[in-house]
Amino acid sequence: MKYGKKYSDSIKSYDSSKLYDVEEAIDIVLNTAKANFDETIEFHTRLGVDPKQADQQVRGVIVLPNGTGKKVRVLVIAKGEKADIAQKAGADYVGAEETLAKIQNEGWFDFDVMITTPDMMGAVSRIGKVLGPKGLMPSPKSGTVTMDVEKAVKDVKAGKVEYRLDKTAVIHCPIGKKSFGKEKLVENFKALMDAIVKAKPASSKGQYVKSVAVASTMGPGVKINNRIF
Repeated sequence: MKYGKKYSDSIKSYDSSKLYDVEEAIDIVLNTAKANFDETIEFHTRLGVDPKQADQQVRGVIVLPNGTGKKVRVLVIAKGEKADIAQKAGADYVGAEETLAKIQNEGWFDFDVMITTPDMMGAVSRIGKVLGPKGLMPSPKSGTVTMDVEKAVKDVKAGKVEYRLDKTAVIHCPIGKKSFGKEKLVENFKALMDAIVKAKPASSKGQYVKSVAVASTMGPGVKINNRIF
């Protein structure tokens, strides 16, 4: 595979076969993030679980200590008092059936997260085939189906991220922006890693954390010593 000059120079600037500690790895990632925009710093870990087994799912949510640096547009599907509360909490859009119809009929997707109250879940699930493939379907596990819409909106705005296994037993998650600097990114990394370690399924046998790496949007991955987790 042919890489661009910046990427090739970045790969040459460190030993890509070495396992680094967290602080060193974040340092390298920041030094190799050379794009002319504020790159997202991404976290990747492969776990020793079988994603096909229902009792070996690893999934959860965490509000990162320093947020993600991304402006998240929130849509709340609710009525009456809950709709008013959502508006005051800072939701970008609040609606009910008419908004769901707009999504289905007009392909309106000017939002990043949908939060709904349990009483509206029936109406929301009717357009599940549209929301699901885009990762926008609310769920109780991710805290997006709730009566406490105020907390849900504020958590998302504060930098709540959902982590979940993909089909290859890997979790991908953003932990901030290059502009955060090393200290804040290390804090976010450690908070996310702690949450994943605590979420280890009881049925998981052998080595749980198989590999860990961090990378910027346009930069190469830097491996982290997984034996410290």
